[in-house]
Amino acid sequence: MREKLVNLILERLDRDKESISAEFNNSRGIKTKFCPIDDLLPDDIAQRIAQTFPPSDKMRLLDSFREKKYTSKSLDQFDPLIADITFAFQDNRIIQKVAEITGINDAVGDPHLYAGGISAMERGHFLQPHIDNSHDGEQKNYRVLNLLYYITPDWRPENGGNLELWDEDVSKHVEIPSLFNRLVLMSTNDKSWHSVNEVKASGTRRCISNYYFSPHSPNGYETTHVTYFMARPEQKLRRLFTKADSDLRTMLRKLRKRGFAKNDVYEGSEK
Repeated sequence: MREKLVNLILERLDRDKESISAEFNNSRGIKTKFCPIDDLLPDDIAQRIAQTFPPSDKMRLLDSFREKKYTSKSLDQFDPLIADITFAFQDNRIIQKVAEITGINDAVGDPHLYAGGISAMERGHFLQPHIDNSHDGEQKNYRVLNLLYYITPDWRPENGGNLELWDEDVSKHVEIPSLFNRLVLMSTNDKSWHSVNEVKASGTRRCISNYYFSPHSPNGYETTHVTYFMARPEQKLRRLFTKADSDLRTMLRKLRKRGFAKNDVYEGSEK
């Protein structure tokens, strides 16, 4: 099934390659390049993926002032289709096709899902504005692109749980609804602030996340940082607290480059 998924994704990207590239590279007043790609897969296949997505109680709950969501990298425990669609995005043919479209230099994948995996968000869940960890798990390559594939049938913008891309001051943002069968390509750098607004509806907002890396800094200069959280503009006190927390974690990372926690990575078979 994975080979079929790879071919279908390649066909979809090829079909609108020029317009996807143009939209991705269109400046919108923020430092983050992005492009939503709708109807990524045939509807029947996307529906099958949605039906086999694991229930939230089979996943790990992250619950803090920074975020609240369910996540998992334990793909071998679920229907094989979930691993197939996740690792389809790690196929070298898709990596190179996306690199052509986005202009990434020497893109490499994330076969251990150091920064990827599946997630689920329910009513009240959120992800505060943040910039992603600058490097991969080995601290060798820079993170340069997020690929977010949304897989909840009939999800509507008013349900919340939508991706938000912020300006450099984290004061204004662009909102991208997490619509079913939509893939979002999103550049990452030291100014690519993004968040997920609070889920307002019942039901579960589901996402399959993949990330690409490169030996070349997306900033044009060397930089290293942890996942650095802020709070929303209206949350002034929380913003101060969250900034202090992020500064502390940054300082600790400088003391120990690989961090103090055990890396959460995929340890199963990719085949």
